[in-house]
Amino acid sequence: MSLLASDNNVMPAVRYLCSSIAFCASLLSAADSNDFPTAQLDQKISATLAAYGAPSVSVAIVRNATLAYARAFGHANLAEHRSAEVTTRYAVGSISKQFTAAAILLAQEQGKLSLNDKVAKYLPDLTRAGEVSIRQLLSHTSGYEDHAPQDYMIAEWAKPTTPDAIMNGWAKKPLNFDPGTRWQYSNTNYTIAGKILEKATGQDLMAFLQEHILTPLGMKSASDCDAKSPQDATAYTRFALGPPRPVAREGAGWYFAAGELCMAPADLAKWDIAFLEKRILSASSYTEFTKEVKLADGKATHYALGLSLNEVQGLPAISHGGEVSGFLALNTLVPEKKTGIVVLSNEDGVDMVPTVMREIAGILLAPGNAEAGKQDDLVRKTLEELAQGKITRALFTQNASDYFSAAALEDYRASFAPLGKLTLLSRQREQLRGGMTHLSYRAHFEHDTVALNIYVMPDGKFEQFMVEETF
Repeated sequence: MSLLASDNNVMPAVRYLCSSIAFCASLLSAADSNDFPTAQLDQKISATLAAYGAPSVSVAIVRNATLAYARAFGHANLAEHRSAEVTTRYAVGSISKQFTAAAILLAQEQGKLSLNDKVAKYLPDLTRAGEVSIRQLLSHTSGYEDHAPQDYMIAEWAKPTTPDAIMNGWAKKPLNFDPGTRWQYSNTNYTIAGKILEKATGQDLMAFLQEHILTPLGMKSASDCDAKSPQDATAYTRFALGPPRPVAREGAGWYFAAGELCMAPADLAKWDIAFLEKRILSASSYTEFTKEVKLADGKATHYALGLSLNEVQGLPAISHGGEVSGFLALNTLVPEKKTGIVVLSNEDGVDMVPTVMREIAGILLAPGNAEAGKQDDLVRKTLEELAQGKITRALFTQNASDYFSAAALEDYRASFAPLGKLTLLSRQREQLRGGMTHLSYRAHFEHDTVALNIYVMPDGKFEQFMVEETF
């Protein structure tokens, strides 16, 4: 497929998406900064999109709590040859959950509910409603069964539904486990939470979000996905390793508080900036928002309230992914570095979004990034030599050089021949082991992807350089 980076650079996008003079001034200054690796990011994201073959990817990056990068690559609609622009809206799926959780926390600040309230206070007819708290709903520790676990569009979802119908169908079943004893992801939890918010505040969820979060932050493109816009990307899927195919969207009502939002990446970045600066919510609410919820036996869940807790480049990170029909999304925050990375795509059958995030994080956050770049270049050069059945032996220890016998090099050459050209080299992990640095890569060729399992000595020589099949 053809790959088109949007001809509109970040400046027009910045002006379109700005909500205040002060915000625009700081954003334009950041975008003009000479030390931001815009060209390197453009090249890496373009190469990743080409390797995965999705229609488009759109990225926004927050650095030092300021929007520093906004770029769109590829096509929002393939049949119309409509390029993705930085103003193109994508469905963000379950990233919406953090907005629902924030709304609940705001309602708690207003004295209208408490995270410790039991579901029975608002929805007494649901299963074991007197035992499940709002906190357990938001942390996926309630036991209510997920009404939408599938990763493809099922026929039932094409028909409109309501939150009440979802609760009647799934939240009146026996619980999957006793409340607080296990962690299990469930969209039903957020359907229930959304209805509780509406009952407690007397306001529709979307109206509450607009009044208290989206409008104050100037998130002009953000709204319920049911409110279609000409700026929206078209939804695509793929079957096995086939090309992108248009796919229908879910009917109204299916995602509600669990995944209802669509927006442009730069508007999601505005939320990230507010999050990093602890605006919108009080300090105590942010503590509740980001604190890991433990199980009854003290075991970790690595989940807070609509937020996953993990690491990126060895740094504590807060993130959440999203998937609805035809869209994948990932929003990642690294508070220690005041950095946010938003990656949105309009194809749900290819796992490109986390790869793009890792590539960006590697460029922006990896310690010794310049040295890592040189190392990546050396790995690429060595891989390309192996495809020709040769190596530069001075780069290898004696052990590794002995491993690459004439027979081994011929097998490498012959097995690489069907793969075609190397299109993308993506670093996956780096760790210390046995006095060496262990590196893991994914090497994407025109016709297949392989894994690289590499050990590097302190002097920089390869002690191991193995190519392995991926499954």
